[in-house]
Amino acid sequence: MDQRLLVSLLLWVAFSTSAFAQHSWQWMTPSDTLNKQRFWGTIGAGAIIYSGAAYGLYQTWYKDYELTKFRTFNDAREWQQMDKAGHFLTTYSEARWLYDGARWTGLDKKRSLWLAGGISMFLQSTLEVMDGYSAEWGFSWSDMGFNALGMGLFVTQESLWEEQRILLKISFNRRLPSSTPLLSTNGEATSSLRMRHLELYGSSIAERFLKDYNTMTIWASVSPKAFAPESRWPAWLNIAVGYGSENLYGGFSNTWSDDQGNSFVLPEADYPRYRQLYLSFDINLKKIPTKRPLLRSALSILNVIKIPAPALQWNTLGQVKFHPLHF
Repeated sequence: MDQRLLVSLLLWVAFSTSAFAQHSWQWMTPSDTLNKQRFWGTIGAGAIIYSGAAYGLYQTWYKDYELTKFRTFNDAREWQQMDKAGHFLTTYSEARWLYDGARWTGLDKKRSLWLAGGISMFLQSTLEVMDGYSAEWGFSWSDMGFNALGMGLFVTQESLWEEQRILLKISFNRRLPSSTPLLSTNGEATSSLRMRHLELYGSSIAERFLKDYNTMTIWASVSPKAFAPESRWPAWLNIAVGYGSENLYGGFSNTWSDDQGNSFVLPEADYPRYRQLYLSFDINLKKIPTKRPLLRSALSILNVIKIPAPALQWNTLGQVKFHPLHF
Protein backbone atom coordinates (compact mmCIF):
# COMPACT_ATOMS: atom_id res chain seq x y z
CA MET A 1 0.00 0.00 0.00
CA ASP A 2 1.08 3.63 -0.49
CA GLN A 3 0.00 7.16 0.40
CA ARG A 4 -2.82 7.00 -2.14
CA LEU A 5 -4.26 3.91 -0.48
CA LEU A 6 -3.89 5.57 2.91
CA VAL A 7 -6.12 8.37 1.59
CA SER A 8 -8.70 5.87 0.38
CA LEU A 9 -8.67 3.95 3.65
CA LEU A 10 -9.23 7.09 5.72
CA LEU A 11 -11.84 8.33 3.24
CA TRP A 12 -14.02 5.27 3.41
CA VAL A 13 -13.66 4.80 7.17
CA ALA A 14 -15.08 8.29 7.43
CA PHE A 15 -17.72 7.56 4.79
CA SER A 16 -18.97 4.35 6.35
CA THR A 17 -19.09 5.71 9.89
CA SER A 18 -20.28 9.25 9.16
CA ALA A 19 -23.46 10.35 10.88
CA PHE A 20 -24.99 13.26 12.67
CA ALA A 21 -24.48 12.82 16.40
CA GLN A 22 -27.36 13.26 18.78
CA HIS A 23 -27.37 13.44 22.58
CA SER A 24 -27.24 9.65 23.03
CA TRP A 25 -25.41 6.81 21.28
CA GLN A 26 -28.69 5.36 20.05
CA TRP A 27 -28.06 6.89 16.61
CA MET A 28 -25.25 4.36 16.11
CA THR A 29 -27.66 1.42 16.15
CA PRO A 30 -28.47 0.26 12.58
CA SER A 31 -31.97 1.14 11.43
CA ASP A 32 -34.49 -1.68 10.81
CA THR A 33 -35.91 0.13 7.79
CA LEU A 34 -34.45 2.63 5.37
CA ASN A 35 -33.84 5.92 7.15
CA LYS A 36 -33.74 8.47 4.33
CA GLN A 37 -32.15 11.14 6.51
CA ARG A 38 -29.29 8.79 7.39
CA PHE A 39 -28.96 7.49 3.83
CA TRP A 40 -28.81 10.82 2.01
CA GLY A 41 -26.78 12.41 4.79
CA THR A 42 -24.19 9.65 4.47
CA ILE A 43 -24.17 9.88 0.66
CA GLY A 44 -23.70 13.65 0.85
CA ALA A 45 -20.94 13.43 3.45
CA GLY A 46 -19.19 10.73 1.42
CA ALA A 47 -19.38 12.79 -1.80
CA ILE A 48 -17.89 15.84 -0.08
CA ILE A 49 -15.10 13.80 1.51
CA TYR A 50 -14.37 12.02 -1.77
CA SER A 51 -14.21 15.26 -3.76
CA GLY A 52 -11.90 16.88 -1.22
CA ALA A 53 -9.68 13.81 -0.99
CA ALA A 54 -9.41 13.47 -4.79
CA TYR A 55 -8.41 17.12 -5.14
CA GLY A 56 -5.92 16.86 -2.28
CA LEU A 57 -4.53 13.67 -3.77
CA TYR A 58 -3.91 15.41 -7.10
CA GLN A 59 -2.22 18.38 -5.42
CA THR A 60 0.08 16.30 -3.23
CA TRP A 61 0.79 13.28 -5.43
CA TYR A 62 0.32 14.00 -9.14
CA LYS A 63 0.70 17.75 -9.58
CA ASP A 64 4.52 17.73 -9.76
CA TYR A 65 4.69 14.94 -12.34
CA GLU A 66 4.24 15.30 -16.08
CA LEU A 67 0.86 14.30 -17.48
CA THR A 68 0.71 12.15 -20.61
CA LYS A 69 -1.83 10.35 -22.76
CA PHE A 70 -3.54 7.53 -20.95
CA ARG A 71 -1.23 4.53 -20.80
CA THR A 72 -0.92 1.20 -19.03
CA PHE A 73 2.00 -0.07 -16.97
CA ASN A 74 2.81 -3.69 -16.15
CA ASP A 75 3.90 -3.70 -12.49
CA ALA A 76 2.73 -7.24 -11.73
CA ARG A 77 6.23 -8.36 -10.71
CA GLU A 78 7.14 -5.33 -8.61
CA TRP A 79 7.73 -5.46 -4.84
CA GLN A 80 7.28 -9.26 -4.80
CA GLN A 81 3.53 -8.58 -5.02
CA MET A 82 3.36 -6.92 -1.59
CA ASP A 83 1.66 -3.92 -3.22
CA LYS A 84 -0.88 -6.30 -4.79
CA ALA A 85 -1.61 -7.79 -1.37
CA GLY A 86 -2.17 -4.21 -0.20
CA HIS A 87 -4.71 -3.59 -2.98
CA PHE A 88 -6.44 -6.86 -2.06
CA LEU A 89 -6.70 -5.82 1.60
CA THR A 90 -7.68 -2.21 0.88
CA THR A 91 -10.61 -2.92 -1.43
CA TYR A 92 -11.85 -5.71 0.84
CA SER A 93 -11.76 -3.35 3.84
CA GLU A 94 -13.47 -0.54 1.94
CA ALA A 95 -16.26 -2.89 0.87
CA ARG A 96 -16.69 -4.14 4.44
CA TRP A 97 -16.87 -0.64 5.92
CA LEU A 98 -19.19 0.57 3.17
CA TYR A 99 -21.51 -2.37 3.70
CA ASP A 100 -21.68 -1.71 7.44
CA GLY A 101 -22.39 1.96 6.71
CA ALA A 102 -25.16 1.11 4.25
CA ARG A 103 -26.76 -1.34 6.67
CA TRP A 104 -26.63 1.35 9.36
CA THR A 105 -28.87 3.53 7.19
CA GLY A 106 -31.41 0.69 6.98
CA LEU A 107 -30.68 -0.22 3.36
CA ASP A 108 -31.46 -3.89 2.68
CA LYS A 109 -28.67 -6.47 2.36
CA LYS A 110 -28.82 -6.88 -1.41
CA ARG A 111 -28.62 -3.17 -2.17
CA SER A 112 -25.97 -2.70 0.51
CA LEU A 113 -23.80 -5.32 -1.18
CA TRP A 114 -24.19 -3.69 -4.59
CA LEU A 115 -23.35 -0.30 -3.09
CA ALA A 116 -20.33 -1.59 -1.16
CA GLY A 117 -18.92 -3.54 -4.09
CA GLY A 118 -19.51 -0.82 -6.66
CA ILE A 119 -18.21 2.14 -4.70
CA SER A 120 -15.12 0.32 -3.41
CA MET A 121 -14.17 -0.51 -7.01
CA PHE A 122 -15.01 3.04 -8.13
CA LEU A 123 -12.68 4.50 -5.51
CA GLN A 124 -9.77 2.26 -6.47
CA SER A 125 -10.44 2.81 -10.17
CA THR A 126 -10.11 6.57 -9.59
CA LEU A 127 -6.56 6.03 -8.35
CA GLU A 128 -5.70 3.80 -11.29
CA VAL A 129 -7.07 6.27 -13.85
CA MET A 130 -5.00 9.05 -12.26
CA ASP A 131 -1.97 6.77 -12.54
CA GLY A 132 -2.83 6.15 -16.19
CA TYR A 133 -2.38 9.83 -17.06
CA SER A 134 0.88 10.19 -15.13
CA ALA A 135 4.25 9.79 -16.86
CA GLU A 136 5.63 8.42 -13.61
CA TRP A 137 3.27 5.45 -13.41
CA GLY A 138 0.47 4.06 -15.58
CA PHE A 139 -2.84 2.24 -15.33
CA SER A 140 -2.19 -1.19 -13.81
CA TRP A 141 -4.43 -4.09 -14.82
CA SER A 142 -2.87 -6.25 -12.12
CA ASP A 143 -3.79 -3.66 -9.47
CA MET A 144 -7.35 -3.68 -10.78
CA GLY A 145 -7.38 -7.48 -10.68
CA PHE A 146 -6.44 -7.54 -7.01
CA ASN A 147 -8.94 -4.77 -6.30
CA ALA A 148 -11.63 -6.98 -7.83
CA LEU A 149 -10.45 -10.00 -5.81
CA GLY A 150 -10.65 -8.01 -2.56
CA MET A 151 -14.13 -6.73 -3.32
CA GLY A 152 -15.20 -10.18 -4.52
CA LEU A 153 -13.99 -11.88 -1.35
CA PHE A 154 -16.18 -9.64 0.77
CA VAL A 155 -19.27 -9.82 -1.45
CA THR A 156 -19.02 -13.60 -1.93
CA GLN A 157 -18.77 -14.34 1.78
CA GLU A 158 -21.59 -12.00 2.66
CA SER A 159 -23.75 -13.55 -0.06
CA LEU A 160 -23.01 -17.16 0.95
CA TRP A 161 -22.78 -16.96 4.72
CA GLU A 162 -24.05 -13.48 5.71
CA GLU A 163 -20.81 -13.06 7.65
CA GLN A 164 -17.08 -12.77 7.04
CA ARG A 165 -15.49 -16.08 7.95
CA ILE A 166 -12.23 -15.12 6.24
CA LEU A 167 -10.99 -11.68 7.30
CA LEU A 168 -8.16 -9.75 5.65
CA LYS A 169 -5.88 -7.91 8.07
CA ILE A 170 -2.55 -6.13 8.33
CA SER A 171 0.22 -6.03 10.94
CA PHE A 172 3.31 -3.83 11.13
CA ASN A 173 6.51 -3.50 13.15
CA ARG A 174 8.57 -0.34 13.56
CA ARG A 175 11.96 -1.94 12.85
CA LEU A 176 14.37 0.22 10.81
CA PRO A 177 17.46 -1.06 8.95
CA SER A 178 21.08 -0.23 9.70
CA SER A 179 22.51 3.25 9.19
CA THR A 180 25.89 1.83 8.12
CA PRO A 181 27.20 3.93 5.18
CA LEU A 182 26.86 2.57 1.64
CA LEU A 183 29.17 3.66 -1.17
CA SER A 184 27.85 4.44 -4.65
CA THR A 185 29.10 2.32 -7.53
CA ASN A 186 31.56 5.06 -8.53
CA GLY A 187 32.76 5.45 -4.94
CA GLU A 188 32.01 9.18 -4.91
CA ALA A 189 28.86 9.30 -2.75
CA THR A 190 27.50 7.69 0.38
CA SER A 191 24.05 6.72 1.52
CA SER A 192 22.70 4.11 3.93
CA LEU A 193 20.05 1.46 3.99
CA ARG A 194 18.14 3.51 6.55
CA MET A 195 18.18 6.59 4.30
CA ARG A 196 16.89 4.52 1.37
CA HIS A 197 14.23 2.99 3.60
CA LEU A 198 12.94 6.37 4.78
CA GLU A 199 13.04 7.75 1.22
CA LEU A 200 10.89 4.89 -0.07
CA TYR A 201 8.52 4.34 2.80
CA GLY A 202 8.39 7.60 4.73
CA SER A 203 9.37 8.52 8.26
CA SER A 204 6.02 8.87 10.03
CA ILE A 205 4.29 5.91 11.64
CA ALA A 206 1.18 6.48 9.50
CA GLU A 207 3.16 6.43 6.24
CA ARG A 208 5.22 3.39 7.16
CA PHE A 209 2.19 1.47 8.40
CA LEU A 210 0.61 1.68 4.95
CA LYS A 211 3.73 1.73 2.74
CA ASP A 212 6.57 -0.20 4.34
CA TYR A 213 6.69 -3.51 2.48
CA ASN A 214 9.59 -4.76 4.61
CA THR A 215 7.79 -4.47 7.93
CA MET A 216 4.13 -5.19 7.04
CA THR A 217 2.39 -8.55 6.88
CA ILE A 218 -0.94 -9.12 5.13
CA TRP A 219 -3.09 -11.81 6.78
CA ALA A 220 -6.06 -14.03 6.02
CA SER A 221 -7.67 -14.64 9.42
CA VAL A 222 -10.07 -17.60 9.52
CA SER A 223 -12.62 -18.60 12.16
CA PRO A 224 -12.65 -22.40 12.74
CA LYS A 225 -15.83 -21.95 14.81
CA ALA A 226 -17.66 -20.58 11.75
CA PHE A 227 -16.99 -23.81 9.84
CA ALA A 228 -17.56 -26.12 12.84
CA PRO A 229 -20.32 -24.45 14.90
CA GLU A 230 -20.69 -27.44 17.24
CA SER A 231 -17.04 -27.31 18.31
CA ARG A 232 -15.80 -25.77 21.56
CA TRP A 233 -13.40 -23.50 19.70
CA PRO A 234 -13.95 -19.89 20.91
CA ALA A 235 -15.84 -17.81 18.34
CA TRP A 236 -13.42 -14.90 18.79
CA LEU A 237 -10.22 -16.93 18.27
CA ASN A 238 -9.00 -17.19 14.67
CA ILE A 239 -6.16 -18.92 12.86
CA ALA A 240 -4.24 -16.54 10.59
CA VAL A 241 -1.97 -17.11 7.58
CA GLY A 242 0.28 -14.19 6.70
CA TYR A 243 2.38 -13.05 3.74
CA GLY A 244 5.39 -10.73 3.91
CA SER A 245 8.68 -9.91 2.19
CA GLU A 246 12.14 -8.76 3.20
CA ASN A 247 14.92 -6.61 1.70
CA LEU A 248 12.74 -4.71 -0.76
CA TYR A 249 14.57 -1.47 -1.66
CA GLY A 250 13.37 -1.13 -5.24
CA GLY A 251 10.41 -2.28 -7.29
CA PHE A 252 12.20 -4.94 -9.30
CA SER A 253 15.69 -4.96 -7.80
CA ASN A 254 17.72 -3.34 -5.03
CA THR A 255 19.26 -0.63 -7.19
CA TRP A 256 18.59 3.10 -7.15
CA SER A 257 20.08 6.52 -7.92
CA ASP A 258 20.18 9.64 -5.78
CA ASP A 259 19.32 13.18 -6.92
CA GLN A 260 22.88 13.70 -8.18
CA GLY A 261 22.72 10.61 -10.39
CA ASN A 262 24.94 8.42 -8.19
CA SER A 263 23.97 4.73 -8.41
CA PHE A 264 23.70 2.34 -5.49
CA VAL A 265 23.47 -1.46 -5.61
CA LEU A 266 22.82 -3.81 -2.69
CA PRO A 267 24.76 -7.09 -3.02
CA GLU A 268 22.34 -9.99 -3.47
CA ALA A 269 24.48 -12.19 -1.19
CA ASP A 270 24.09 -9.74 1.71
CA TYR A 271 20.55 -8.54 1.02
CA PRO A 272 18.57 -11.30 -0.71
CA ARG A 273 14.98 -10.43 -1.59
CA TYR A 274 12.77 -13.16 -0.16
CA ARG A 275 9.17 -13.98 0.73
CA GLN A 276 7.76 -15.02 4.11
CA LEU A 277 4.76 -17.12 5.09
CA TYR A 278 3.41 -17.03 8.64
CA LEU A 279 1.06 -19.11 10.76
CA SER A 280 -0.36 -17.49 13.87
CA PHE A 281 -3.41 -16.89 16.05
CA ASP A 282 -5.66 -13.84 15.85
CA ILE A 283 -8.68 -12.29 17.56
CA ASN A 284 -11.87 -11.44 15.66
CA LEU A 285 -12.80 -8.19 17.40
CA LYS A 286 -16.36 -8.30 16.03
CA LYS A 287 -16.96 -11.49 18.03
CA ILE A 288 -16.20 -9.80 21.34
CA PRO A 289 -19.64 -9.39 22.97
CA THR A 290 -20.62 -5.84 23.85
CA LYS A 291 -23.89 -3.95 24.10
CA ARG A 292 -22.27 -0.54 23.58
CA PRO A 293 -22.88 0.68 19.99
CA LEU A 294 -19.83 2.97 20.03
CA LEU A 295 -17.50 0.20 21.16
CA ARG A 296 -19.04 -2.25 18.69
CA SER A 297 -18.42 0.18 15.81
CA ALA A 298 -14.86 0.87 16.95
CA LEU A 299 -14.09 -2.85 17.16
CA SER A 300 -15.50 -3.38 13.66
CA ILE A 301 -13.27 -0.67 12.18
CA LEU A 302 -10.18 -1.84 14.08
CA ASN A 303 -10.76 -5.43 12.96
CA VAL A 304 -8.44 -4.70 10.03
CA ILE A 305 -5.48 -4.91 12.46
CA LYS A 306 -3.95 -8.32 13.18
CA ILE A 307 -3.42 -8.80 16.92
CA PRO A 308 0.26 -9.47 17.86
CA ALA A 309 0.70 -13.16 18.72
CA PRO A 310 3.25 -15.99 18.52
CA ALA A 311 3.95 -16.95 14.90
CA LEU A 312 5.76 -19.62 12.92
CA GLN A 313 7.59 -18.32 9.82
CA TRP A 314 8.80 -20.12 6.69
CA ASN A 315 10.66 -18.16 4.04
CA THR A 316 11.96 -18.75 0.52
CA LEU A 317 15.54 -18.93 1.84
CA GLY A 318 14.49 -22.29 3.26
CA GLN A 319 14.47 -21.08 6.87
CA VAL A 320 11.90 -21.87 9.56
CA LYS A 321 11.69 -19.43 12.47
CA PHE A 322 9.54 -19.08 15.57
CA HIS A 323 8.55 -15.60 16.76
CA PRO A 324 7.35 -15.45 20.40
CA LEU A 325 5.41 -12.30 19.47
CA HIS A 326 5.05 -11.21 15.85
CA PHE A 327 3.83 -7.73 14.96
